[in-house]
Amino acid sequence: MTVIAETKENNKAGLQSLRIESIDILRAITMLLMIFVNDFWSLKNIPDGLRHVARGVDGIGLSDVIFPAFLFIVGLSLPYAVRNRRDKGDSDFDLFKHILLRTIALIVMGVFLVNGESVNPEAMGIKNWVWGPLSCLCFILIWNSYSKNINKYVINSLRISGVLILTVLAWKYRGGESGEVRFETHWWGILGLIGWSYLVSGLVTVYSKSNFYVIFGAWLFFCVLSMVNKAGLLPDWSVLKLIPGPLKGGTLVGLTLGGVLSSLIFQYYTERNQKLKLTIVFIVISLGLLLLSVITRPYWGLAKLGATPAWLFLCSAFTLLAFLLIYWLTDVGKKSNWFKLIKPAGTDTLLCYLIPYFIYGAYRLTGFRFPEFLLDGGTGLLKSFVFAIICVWIAGRLNKSGIKLKI
Repeated sequence: MTVIAETKENNKAGLQSLRIESIDILRAITMLLMIFVNDFWSLKNIPDGLRHVARGVDGIGLSDVIFPAFLFIVGLSLPYAVRNRRDKGDSDFDLFKHILLRTIALIVMGVFLVNGESVNPEAMGIKNWVWGPLSCLCFILIWNSYSKNINKYVINSLRISGVLILTVLAWKYRGGESGEVRFETHWWGILGLIGWSYLVSGLVTVYSKSNFYVIFGAWLFFCVLSMVNKAGLLPDWSVLKLIPGPLKGGTLVGLTLGGVLSSLIFQYYTERNQKLKLTIVFIVISLGLLLLSVITRPYWGLAKLGATPAWLFLCSAFTLLAFLLIYWLTDVGKKSNWFKLIKPAGTDTLLCYLIPYFIYGAYRLTGFRFPEFLLDGGTGLLKSFVFAIICVWIAGRLNKSGIKLKI
C-alpha cells in the first residue's frame, strides 16, 4: 500500500490538514483524564477499577489506560509533524536535530519531576513541595514560545536563568529517607518515558520516509522485543545494559509506533475520502490487537506497571477505537465545538500537564484543605474532574497571555 504519494497535490493537501482535529481532541481528552486520575491520591472510597492496579496484579483500571493512550497519540501526530516540517524545507538532519532536542527536553523535565517525589527537606534545606513548582517554572522559562516583540536579550536572560536554577537544584538535591540520595534518573518519569519512545519512533518515521512497511517492521520488532524481555530471554550482554529500559523493554516504543502506523492508514483513506473503508480497517485491526492481548495475557499477565505485551495490545486497541469514534464525531460529524472547553489540553498539552504542580504547591503554601465530604466517593470524583477542567482553563488563559510551551 502506498501510504503517501510524493506529489505536489498531496503536499498541498497535507498543508491544509497539518492539524487533524480528531487527533487534537483525542489528545485533549487524554490529558484531561490524566490530570483527573493523577488527583486520585487525594480521594478515598472510590472504585478500585478507576485506580492503578498494584504491581504484580493481573489486570488494569482506568488509570492504567491513560498513559499508553498518550504514547499512541504521540505516534498518531508524528507523520503529520514530519510532513509539516518537510513541506517547510527541513532536511533529514534538521528533523534529527529537532527530534533529539525535543527528546532531551522531555527527559530533563521527566527526571526533575521524578526526583521531586523523594526530596528530603531536612537534608536539602528546602520544602519538598517547592521542588515541583520551581522546576516547572524553570521549564516554562526555558521552553516558552516567546513573542517576537520581546527583546531577544530578555528572552535569553530568562532561559539562562531557568537553566541555572535547574542546575543548582540538581547539585543541591538530597533525597530518600536518609537524605543521602543524589540527583539521578530513577525511572525517568512520565515525560521521560514519552521522550525515549518519541526518539525512536520519530527517527524511524523520518529515516523510513514514512514508509508503511518499514514502520510496520519496526513495530513488529518492538512487540517481539516486549515478549522476549518479559520471557527473560534477553541476553545479559554488557552492551545491552547501556540501552535505556524504556527502549529495551519494547512495550512503550511499540505503543508509539502503533500510533504512527494508524496515522499512515488514516492518511491513506481520508485523502481518498474512504470513510467506510477506514472504519472497517480500524475495527479489524482493533479486533486483531484484542486477540493478541488475549493470547499473550496467560504468559505475562495484563499490567501497566509490568509493561506487558497484553497491555500494549489492549491499550492500542482501545485508543484506536476511541480515535475512530472521535473522528466520526468531529471530522465527519462537525461536532468539535462540543470540546471547545478542553481545547488547550490538545494544543498545549505539556503546559496543561505542569499546571497541577503549581496548584498543589499553592495548597501546601497556604495550608488549604478541602472539606472531607469533597474528598469522598462520587463527590470526590466530581472534585477531581472539576480540578482537571480548571487546570485546562488556566492553561488556556496562560496561552492567551503569551505563555505557550514549544519543544
